[in-house]
Amino acid sequence: MKGLERKSSWRLYKNAWIFLEESKENLLPKEEAKSILKDKGWMIRNTYDFDTKEETSFWFIIKDKLEDISELPSSTRKKIRRALKIYNFRIITLEELRTVAYNIVISAEQSYDNLLRHTTKDSIECLIDEYKNDGNKECWCVENKISGEIVGFSVNTIKTDSCEYDNAKCKWESLHDCSQPFYGLFYTMNQYYLGGKKLKYVCDGSRSITEHSNIQPFLEYNFKFRKAYCKLNVYYKWWFGVVVKLLFPFRNLIPFRNVKAILRMEEYSRKSK
Repeated sequence: MKGLERKSSWRLYKNAWIFLEESKENLLPKEEAKSILKDKGWMIRNTYDFDTKEETSFWFIIKDKLEDISELPSSTRKKIRRALKIYNFRIITLEELRTVAYNIVISAEQSYDNLLRHTTKDSIECLIDEYKNDGNKECWCVENKISGEIVGFSVNTIKTDSCEYDNAKCKWESLHDCSQPFYGLFYTMNQYYLGGKKLKYVCDGSRSITEHSNIQPFLEYNFKFRKAYCKLNVYYKWWFGVVVKLLFPFRNLIPFRNVKAILRMEEYSRKSK
């Protein structure tokens, strides 16, 4: 889980440069892209025209309106109320998160494909250290009211006028015992950031290129998140760009998940132009 670095308004994550505030990003000139890629990183994901009216191949999942709970689907309301009876949802420190994160993540990974199960204690320690260095993280926990056990968490990035839900995990058992922790967690965080903090929107990130999670459809249906469409351009280090172009015609035949994800982003970029 290493590999998070900053360069001005960008962060380097898994060899890809990503802009820190999606609503303020513009089309990146080629010369500036070359400058960013000069030292580190293999590619730049450049999104621009955030929340355009045009339906494009790429988007961010956002919520910019806070409705009354009565406006949510009936089944969602029931699950929220059940979660609020069972759990406390509160902000904790990164050091508190450090003591519980590993066990929660390991439990959550029970539902993952074996190829996605790669968490170690060291990787959790490194990630939390990176969060601390980041300086703009806020952590929430899901705490059982009776036992006091913390069964889930969310790590969020606080931006100028928005909040990104970066990393939410719950123990596998809690997701399958009808206690509905995610319903209570997202409801409470939406209320806090949109209602209490009056941020412009909360965001659950961009369109997935790995397609291994159903969290975005979950948020769209249950909490009225929506797609904020944008344009996408991808810049590559010259040698990496050559590799992508050579492999692109075979993108549907390649079995490797990480390679498929890069080629899927290239496909979205081409459709965006």
